Amino acid sequence: MKVAIASDHGGLNIRKEIINLLQELNIEFEDMGCECETSVDYPDYALPVAERVANGEFDRGILICGTGIGMSIAANKVKGIRCALAHDTFSAQATREHNDTNMLAMGERVIGPGLARDVAKIWLTTEYQGGRHATRVGKITQYEQNHD
Repeated sequence: MKVAIASDHGGLNIRKEIINLLQELNIEFEDMGCECETSVDYPDYALPVAERVANGEFDRGILICGTGIGMSIAANKVKGIRCALAHDTFSAQATREHNDTNMLAMGERVIGPGLARDVAKIWLTTEYQGGRHATRVGKITQYEQNHD
């Protein structure tokens, strides 16, 4: 698995925690910033990660901002992206099993570093179940293809 990760200024600390997790799990990754504590615009980080996941350069992407909301909205504008905002382990597992999400968003002002690591680990290690869920995910994909 190959993962792209980025944050805006509001997600620096949790991004560092998740990078440590990726290293511990021996998952190949690219850190796409940001490196400043001054205000930056989250779409400038979310969209490049989402585009690189959508074009197959990366299998998955992880985004962190203050709430995770802006990052997830921006990422989901990219065709082929299914980005879930998750701040609990149940949602992290369910979004992989049921929705085959390829991106995860979290908010540093919402979730602590320990729980963020747990959420990310579960999301990274949970497999998509397919089956009845494939029909639902397929409907989303079909909609995207028909509405450029």
